[in-house]
Order: sequence, then structure tokens, then C-alpha cells
Amino acid sequence: MTAPSDRPNPPLVVLGLDPGSRVTGYGLVRDDGGRLVFVDAGVISLGAADMAARLGRIHTELSALIVRHCPVEAALENVFVSRNTMSAIKLGQARGAAMAACAVAGLPVASYEPTVVKKAVVGVGRADKDQVAFMIARVLGVSGRLPADASDALAVAVCHLNERRMRRLTGCVK
Repeated sequence: MTAPSDRPNPPLVVLGLDPGSRVTGYGLVRDDGGRLVFVDAGVISLGAADMAARLGRIHTELSALIVRHCPVEAALENVFVSRNTMSAIKLGQARGAAMAACAVAGLPVASYEPTVVKKAVVGVGRADKDQVAFMIARVLGVSGRLPADASDALAVAVCHLNERRMRRLTGCVK
């Protein structure tokens, strides 16, 4: 039997994040020799506290999650810019708090557009949240219903692992 460190591609855990100013979704997926395995997923519900307290909570809870699960890379969904400028700013701040937690832990961070994530998981860049949740449950063998933000975060992690695998196969390793 081959020791885990002797494998050509040892298991790799990726933290996927769907940052939000009210709810931040997280999902951890392990690539075990090309087989994607569900590790953990959930949400950080931030309530109506002032923005500084919400950002601090995102950083603190993600930092604890990183210590608990030891991911080696992180991937975030890019901010969807709508017509409401203040909402976009708050989303950007939440994303910054999440990125800071990853950076402090020494994790490389990749970013993906929502349409790229949806296309990677569902095959359609304009898929709705239910389609993403359905495919994530199928791909990762998750039973029961996950919160939408957790499914989205898992989708980001799966997208990143697929992108990583494609770069490795094509020789375009970053």
C-alpha cells in the first residue's frame, strides 16, 4: 500500500466561500485523487449588528474554521455588482474580511465570477440557486438540504478544484 505522502497527488482540502454582509457561506471539499469528497459546510449568520462587528465575526469564525479543517487553498465568489452601490460596498467589505482571514492563515486565494462557478457545476452560467444546490448534492453525495449560501460556497470550492485539475492536466500549473 502506498503511504499518503507517496501519492502523486495527496488529498487537498479547499475552502470555498460565498461572502455576504448578512450571511457568509462556507464549504470545504477534499480532492482525494480526483474524487471530490464533502468535508463540511455551513453559514455564518451575521444578523443586524453594526458592519464592523459583522466583519470582525466573519474574520474570527473563518479563522477558527481554517484552524479546524486545515485547508491548503481558498476560493471566493466575486462580488455581484447590482444597482445598489451600498450593497456592493458591503459585499466587498465582507469579501475583504474573508480574504484577510485566509491571507493571515497563509492560504492562496482564487476568485471566480458567479457565472463561471455555475457553469462549472451545472453547465449553465445562469443557473438558479436550486439547480446549483441539486448538482452540489449529487456531485458530493450530500444528503439533506444545505443552506443556499453553503451550497454556493461548496460550488466555488468544486469550481476551484476543477480549474486546478484542468491546469495540471494542460501543464498550466500556477
